Amino acid sequence: MQQSLFLFHSHISYLPLFTAPFSVSIAARSPAQLRTLRLQNYRSVLPCLHSSGNFPPLDPVVGGDAAEDRQMAAEDGQDPRLARISSAIRVIPDFPKPGILFQDITTLLLDVKAFRDTIDLFVERYKGKDISVVAGIEARGFIFGPPIALAIGAKFVPMRKPNKLPGKVISEEYSLEYGTDKIEMHVGAVEPGERALVIDDLIATGGTLCAAIKLLERVGVDVVECACLMELAELKGRERLGDKPLFVLISSA
Repeated sequence: MQQSLFLFHSHISYLPLFTAPFSVSIAARSPAQLRTLRLQNYRSVLPCLHSSGNFPPLDPVVGGDAAEDRQMAAEDGQDPRLARISSAIRVIPDFPKPGILFQDITTLLLDVKAFRDTIDLFVERYKGKDISVVAGIEARGFIFGPPIALAIGAKFVPMRKPNKLPGKVISEEYSLEYGTDKIEMHVGAVEPGERALVIDDLIATGGTLCAAIKLLERVGVDVVECACLMELAELKGRERLGDKPLFVLISSA
């Protein structure tokens, strides 16, 4: 979903979008200063915007030093796992171009506890909610989607870029800043009436998430909610989803 800030695959179409919010002077920053800046960027943890009775929101954790976050969370009865997850994401300055602070989730994946906590938080939210499909968006939705699907007893459906899936596919086109792109899934992968969760690592402008929702709804699937690890709130992708619920763990504020 909305993907160029992370390490696994670079999606060039997003680079101009991310330049403005992250074009700050970083040449003189020490590692400690970069860490502090990252914690400032991702200090808010937002619940689902449209939360129903079946999907209670997580309590927010207000950032600061990671150890202090966990202490504050414990004292306030809030979930201390959120601070660990936030502090496990590394900042890479000037990548993939000068002025961008690249949020690298590979360090989260190396931290076994933080990675497990991330999956657990999603599983706790969706287990027992009669979700039969977890639709993961290429590429980092493929990291988080399968373990969540297995834990809640759902099938995993990959939603891929064009010409990646063999056999018959159904596709949905969506707009980029320059041109268009498509997202595809296999014909027959889902059935009308199934309940789906759409998952990705990041929501930025919301274009890919919207395309995934439309693609699933075209074949009669009920999209229960969209879920992301992180949100770039400045880009207002949440607004493009309309009344479709969105749940994120960490948001730039």
